[in-house]
Amino acid sequence: MVMSGGSRGIGLATVLAFARRGGNVALLAKTDQPHPALQGTIHTAVDEIRAAGGGAVGVVGDVRSEEDVARLVETAVGEFGGIDVVVNNASAIHTGGTRDTPAKKFGLMHDVNVRGTWLLTTAALPHLRVSRGTVLTLSPPLNLAPRWLGAHPAYTTSKYAMTLLTLGWAAEFEADGVSSACLWPETLIDTAAVRNVVGGEEGARSPEIMADAAMALLDLPHEQRTGRAFIDAEVLRGAGVADLSRYGAHSLTKDLFVD
Repeated sequence: MVMSGGSRGIGLATVLAFARRGGNVALLAKTDQPHPALQGTIHTAVDEIRAAGGGAVGVVGDVRSEEDVARLVETAVGEFGGIDVVVNNASAIHTGGTRDTPAKKFGLMHDVNVRGTWLLTTAALPHLRVSRGTVLTLSPPLNLAPRWLGAHPAYTTSKYAMTLLTLGWAAEFEADGVSSACLWPETLIDTAAVRNVVGGEEGARSPEIMADAAMALLDLPHEQRTGRAFIDAEVLRGAGVADLSRYGAHSLTKDLFVD
């Protein structure tokens, strides 16, 4: 598995779940040194992955950089011999409306969310075609309801573009056996981004629900997985997990783009 981000939150929970299956992980993240407001670095993530039973290598870099992404892919192939799964996890968020979104924030979200997804997937694609592997992008279903289209268009277009790319790759590379799908949470997830942007973890489930849903998706046959945008709770219920209370929060708050 190669992943953008992954030193904390949903990304870290996902690579740890993969490691517990004995999987190997290559991470690309910028957090080289501890941050006063954010828990974890790429180095602590690598240590946790290895402790969970997986192989791990970390590459300090920026998903917006073509050179850094190429270095990640080269490192993953050199360390582990190939790539089976790509997870487009890194994302920037600003939920202001158009008048409250400076051009710099607009550019950041589209650079990280859209360009980063494009760079990582296309760099790994030659290896995915060999392994008949999987692209998993953390982006939402395309909900065109006016309440979402009008809420925060800059962020919305960046996340929907991630989904469009992923669904597009499912169609483009179907003949190569490459699966491509999206995964999005039904509710808020207790991450640093949610705490900083929304203002707390109340009504949020733990990141492990997304990690477990990602593992369940990887277990699905290609034809049931590719070309679709999934919601985490629906994936788990489809896998036979009826009780989701283990993930916390009795009074849940729906995530963005989920009606």
